[in-house]
Amino acid sequence: METRERLIASMQELLWENGYAGTSPRAVQKLAGTRQSSMYHFFDGKSELAVAAEYRMSEELKAQITERLASGNSARDKVAAFLSIDENVLRGCRLGRLVQDAEVASNDALREPIQEMFEWIQASIGEVLHRAHAAGELPADLDVEALSTAVLALRQGAYVLARGAQSPEPFRRAVIGILQLIPSTQATG
Repeated sequence: METRERLIASMQELLWENGYAGTSPRAVQKLAGTRQSSMYHFFDGKSELAVAAEYRMSEELKAQITERLASGNSARDKVAAFLSIDENVLRGCRLGRLVQDAEVASNDALREPIQEMFEWIQASIGEVLHRAHAAGELPADLDVEALSTAVLALRQGAYVLARGAQSPEPFRRAVIGILQLIPSTQATG
């Protein structure tokens, strides 16, 4: 792996583990096995490297989410797949955790990749629900945009509950709750 890629991969790992404020350029360089001059050859500083790592995380998450939302036959199946628990539930969302960091929340450049990703996720969930709504699978009076926002918010909040309890159980219960709002059979009307 070339130096630039090692730096991005190292920043990804450390951001998820320690957050932005808890990740030092020195720690990134050490994990990547590079010198300070190498990092600053590719990036103007920590924040530029963090943005590159956030975009890389977004690409990886998009592939996972696209696969999950394509599975199953009904909107409920697809949303259930999106909400399914993964092996990292107690670590939380790689990007969602970052916006809880004051430095990220107050920095437009650091926040932009996360905001773009959340918008993409919500739009992707919305597409699934809109298709189901148009096919009569969901109630005619359903606010699809509100439900797609709720599904995304639930997943992010469920990560927080699971991390707080150090158990995936709150995540499981939250998924059951949101799925109760999505019919499992054709809507009648």
